[in-house]
Amino acid sequence: MVDRAVRRRRQALFLLFFLPGIAMSSWVTRTPDVRDQLSLSTGQMGLVLFGVSVGSMIGILCSGRFVSRFGTRPVIALGTLLIIAGTVVIGVGSALPSAPLVTAGLCLFGAGMGGGEVAVNVDGADVERITGTAVLPTLHGCFSLGTVVGGSAGMAATAAAFPVHWHLAVVALIATGILVYALRAVPTGIGISAAPSTPDPSQGSGPAQRSKPQVWKDRQLLLIGAIVLAMALAEGAANDWLPLLMVDGHGLDAAMGSLVFVGFAAAMTLGRFSGSFFLSRFGRAAVVRASAVSGAVGLLLVIFSDNAAVAATAVLFWGLGASLGFPVALSAAGDSGPDQTARVSLVAIIGYVAFLVGPPILGFLGDHYGLRSAMLVVLVFVAAAILIAPAADTRDRTAAAVDVAQRTETGTQPGTHPAGQHQGERS
Repeated sequence: MVDRAVRRRRQALFLLFFLPGIAMSSWVTRTPDVRDQLSLSTGQMGLVLFGVSVGSMIGILCSGRFVSRFGTRPVIALGTLLIIAGTVVIGVGSALPSAPLVTAGLCLFGAGMGGGEVAVNVDGADVERITGTAVLPTLHGCFSLGTVVGGSAGMAATAAAFPVHWHLAVVALIATGILVYALRAVPTGIGISAAPSTPDPSQGSGPAQRSKPQVWKDRQLLLIGAIVLAMALAEGAANDWLPLLMVDGHGLDAAMGSLVFVGFAAAMTLGRFSGSFFLSRFGRAAVVRASAVSGAVGLLLVIFSDNAAVAATAVLFWGLGASLGFPVALSAAGDSGPDQTARVSLVAIIGYVAFLVGPPILGFLGDHYGLRSAMLVVLVFVAAAILIAPAADTRDRTAAAVDVAQRTETGTQPGTHPAGQHQGERS
């Protein structure tokens, strides 16, 4: 039975995932308008989008350390405040218009997304541990639901020619209210490392002291990170470029391009909210493989079909495919061994490499070969995720780690049993 405090905490996390989804999609649906206001080419727009990538990487690199030191609550608060501030600065930059100011706003926005990413996922993973249920896919589904809501509002604002700066100002105001309401239910102290800041010489070099360095040498964890890299690139490419891809690559107008993005977000939402059901029936590896196959099919049709209706429909397969790879891989990383914060941080950092290099590379390729051809890079990575999907299955490994920990505590060696534990001891 889940107690009231945990239910309130889970609901707060739903809102804290929902909030950045609204903010991000509000910006994404207005990218054609912002591009036109700034009078930028596709390649120049890629450099502007590079601001969010740089900010994301800075945030993600700092987040794990801050969570270990201060806990998830203050890091979530700071990250969300940066998202709100970034949204305001983007709006101001579009009104002036000033490409450097929009880039700076995107950097703040990215720092907030990246800085809060590890914290909110660590908190969600802790709720998974307490409740014994798969919570992260649903939480990420709330992010996608936020993108649907924000994208729908952005599409309406685009169709009505509502000024970008006033649109983003309203979004920032709503986001502030959500943050004030939700943050109260997030407990303090979650994610703080129990290890002392100064190593105790008497502790020697036991398992606890060795666990953190081993994270970077863990082959399976790196493969999980590669899955995150591929699926984050699939999701990020749509978030950065999908409206422009449909406008420039398939001849739709800006409002219809925004509508296609809303369809992508809706498919992401459906995939994430149904993720727990499929995970319980088929396991992580099968779900990740099916997601990658769906994403690859969608990308193939978007890239190679000259029919705009077929391409728009294929975006739904792209969205379904991108929906579960990231949260499922983060869950797998979190229970792949000791030091959950370090493991989630590592794969999140690997995933954010996609957000760091994706926008400028795709923008450069789009300038020279067209955005449709540029998406071949994304397709290659998603196809690779099909092959490495088995790395997401960490169940046997987690059981083995528990067994080793229990034997270490009781002073026994593998293959032996302490007195009184001959019956029922299982990994």
